[in-house]
Amino acid sequence: MIKNDGLKRRIGTLGLSANIINIIIGAGIFALPAIIASKMGASSLIAYLFCGILIALVMLCFAEAGSKVTNTGGPYTYIETAFGDYAGFLGGVFVMISALFADAAVSNALINMLATANPFFEIEWVRLSFLFIIFFGFAFINILGLKQGIGLVKFNTLTKLVPLLILVILGWKGVSFNNLSIDSLPSIKTLGETSLILFFAFQGAETGLIVGGEVINPKRTVPKAIFISIFVVVILYILIQTVSQGVLGSDLATFTATPLAETARAALGPIGYTILFFGAIISMFGYLSGSILNNPRVVYALARDKVIPVKSLANLHKSFATPHIAIIVYAFIVFIIAASGSFEKLAIIASSSMLIVYLAVALSVIKLRKTHKSQEGEFKIPGGLLVPILAIMVILYFLYNMSSKEMIATIIGIALLTILFGIIKFIKKRV
Repeated sequence: MIKNDGLKRRIGTLGLSANIINIIIGAGIFALPAIIASKMGASSLIAYLFCGILIALVMLCFAEAGSKVTNTGGPYTYIETAFGDYAGFLGGVFVMISALFADAAVSNALINMLATANPFFEIEWVRLSFLFIIFFGFAFINILGLKQGIGLVKFNTLTKLVPLLILVILGWKGVSFNNLSIDSLPSIKTLGETSLILFFAFQGAETGLIVGGEVINPKRTVPKAIFISIFVVVILYILIQTVSQGVLGSDLATFTATPLAETARAALGPIGYTILFFGAIISMFGYLSGSILNNPRVVYALARDKVIPVKSLANLHKSFATPHIAIIVYAFIVFIIAASGSFEKLAIIASSSMLIVYLAVALSVIKLRKTHKSQEGEFKIPGGLLVPILAIMVILYFLYNMSSKEMIATIIGIALLTILFGIIKFIKKRV
């Protein structure tokens, strides 16, 4: 098994749990209630429960794989260990595609939200300068050391949860239980479509696990942190949807831009709107800070394992023991994507890529059980192969429900990446 090449294990259960929660609860939750309400109305809670079960199946697979494969790299490392360089290359690239375009989207959403409060942010040079400060500022913090980076993640996790908890706790006074009554159950098709949206909203735990090579006692810490974070997120999402639906009723679906802020305004007055507005901004900052902490380590892992032939990306800083070059390169690429605004064209590939990664991780669990010698303290999903098989079936169901354009784009993307992998292998043999 590949060694950690000098990375220091400093992240405990609390730090890893905060890291996962911080990534999952990003900008999406501040718009999510309106989207779900528009599809299912008061029965939205069924979709949350259903999707919570589905994501739990997938995360159980991550817990077992993360317990067996403890190197930095997260899902890429699990896939590469189970199926080799080619699968690892595809998995790593798909993770990066999803991460890069998600980061670009969130950073632009952050600026757009700031522009609603002050048109100054609509000026192009201001927008570009702000993007530069965001990405390279977070890059600088994470180069200084993991302690500084994970400390910022803990702070952002706390500060983003506070306004959401204020809404959940104090917003109950404005809840009308008539708004929560379910007139009819959703159809299987509607539930499936809505759960697909929620499935993407629950993504993030895989990103939070990328720092596996820097986790203290990962065989115990990784599964424990996954269970804690998923439980917290599912409960919080359900409470947020309940309060939002209970306060605004059928009007919730009309506030597509700021449903939680409008809920807070209705329940708590103007101060509530202000709290949730800034809560959304903090959440977006938190998402980006966590992303710059985690995602460059996939670049580092790809170079470390020689999946990509750029040795410098696997270098660690002599003083801080952080993958500083990978962090800088990642920040630069996502800055270019965010600045260009062209990422919308690749949004379909970015979305479907993470489903493929989840599928590969579930398959990795089955493969690793056959090839990996179990060690004391490793986490193993109870029930034999039932959970990974169920997870595979669910993911295939989601992929089946993609549009033909999405399927074609994904197939073309895989074909192009396969050609790229072949070229890289050829170059490596010639060198």
